[in-house]
Amino acid sequence: MLRATEPGARLCDGLSRRDWLRVGGIGLGGLALPQLLRSQADANERHRTGPAKSVIVLFNTGGGPQHESWDPKPDGPSATRGDFGVIATRTPGLFVGELMPRTAQLTDKIAVIRTMVTGDNAHSTSGYQMLTGMSHIPLNRENAGPGKPNDWPAMNAVVQALRTPRGGLPASIALPRRLANNGGQDPWPGTDAGVLGRKHDPWLLVCDPSDPKFTAPGGELPAELSTVRVDRRLSLLGQFNQHLDSLEQSASVSSYDRYQQQAINLIAGGAARNAFDLSQEPDSVRDRYGRTKQGQSVLLARRLVEAGVSLVQVHWANIDKAKPNSGGWDTHEKHSASLKGWLMPVLDQVYSALIEDLSQRGLLEQTLVCLVSEFGHTPKINSKAGRDHWGRVFSIALAGGGIRGGIVHGSTDRQAAEPLTDPVRPADYLATVFHCLGYDPDTLVYDVENRPIPISRGRVVEQVLM
Repeated sequence: MLRATEPGARLCDGLSRRDWLRVGGIGLGGLALPQLLRSQADANERHRTGPAKSVIVLFNTGGGPQHESWDPKPDGPSATRGDFGVIATRTPGLFVGELMPRTAQLTDKIAVIRTMVTGDNAHSTSGYQMLTGMSHIPLNRENAGPGKPNDWPAMNAVVQALRTPRGGLPASIALPRRLANNGGQDPWPGTDAGVLGRKHDPWLLVCDPSDPKFTAPGGELPAELSTVRVDRRLSLLGQFNQHLDSLEQSASVSSYDRYQQQAINLIAGGAARNAFDLSQEPDSVRDRYGRTKQGQSVLLARRLVEAGVSLVQVHWANIDKAKPNSGGWDTHEKHSASLKGWLMPVLDQVYSALIEDLSQRGLLEQTLVCLVSEFGHTPKINSKAGRDHWGRVFSIALAGGGIRGGIVHGSTDRQAAEPLTDPVRPADYLATVFHCLGYDPDTLVYDVENRPIPISRGRVVEQVLM
């Protein structure tokens, strides 16, 4: 008998309103969740082998501070170099910003790309490029929404189309908040499956894994649905299944039990549910990541890839409206104070914890870790002691999963304002991720009208590969 009795509030409120249904309707009446799971696996079954089995994307919305992280300019003009010094790293000759002491000891595992270029200074449209590899039409359109002609699928939606779900979990999950305009109400373009259709939308979990009551999404019974009623519904479903024996040879029916079991696993237990149980982690590990929303979200991402999820995208979670710039990376004012006070300490702790943890578990070689944002920050510090949006050049970092560590790709001018060599476009970054997963850029997926489209229109950045 199914028992779903864990106490506590439901904290994750949706992969999307089309995806998550309340427990009372899952497979026990309308069979809606099993059908959803089946439709998500009705895709390109090619699961090619690359050095990376999984990808974790740390997407720090608001802009990456290249001057204070991967591309410091200690000899640059005083008006642009910022308030912080540099520190040596494990890689001879490589220096990073002084606010990254833990990360500095891991650069032998990290490839830095200093010349990422979008040419776009708006959150949603530069973000669209970093999520899809395609330029938004037009550029520099703040608060842009999804829809034609900007409906190219997100990278994690393409993974949904390429990969079969494993372990009772979807191929791709995004958490713990949506990428959205206007205070989180209106989603960015490039955050869904676009032309691939809704069945390939990445699953979004809006949640707080640092909350002591955090549990598997949808894992709590509605107040009006008792365990007795759930048991009765399962019993009825079992009786119904007995009458399907004559249809066993039908492909659609033979897969029924598998998707039904996926739905039950997500609700009632098994490896899928266990992936969300952070209480299984030692306190030392949880403390190493930090008991912040961001830290526990990244720890959850590690557990999800261990459980079989191909791609987990973690959006910067530590939003605090009482702080300047709402506590985020969009540091138009008090840039240095924000970096030193709460942004860089959390980033340095969480990013280094993930790489160390994966390495110690023997998982780093098969897990690609991408640290990215939608753009960088201006060389010039503004009148509010802040830095503004800058898509003309910025830095990202890749580690594990086929990446050659201890290298820097590309160079910028003495203000970290323009690329001098080897500019990298978002399409190239995505092509490199897909390559590490075992897919050539010209691999095809099919849109809702069954037209073939390539998964990337970029070139693989061969210089950062093993």
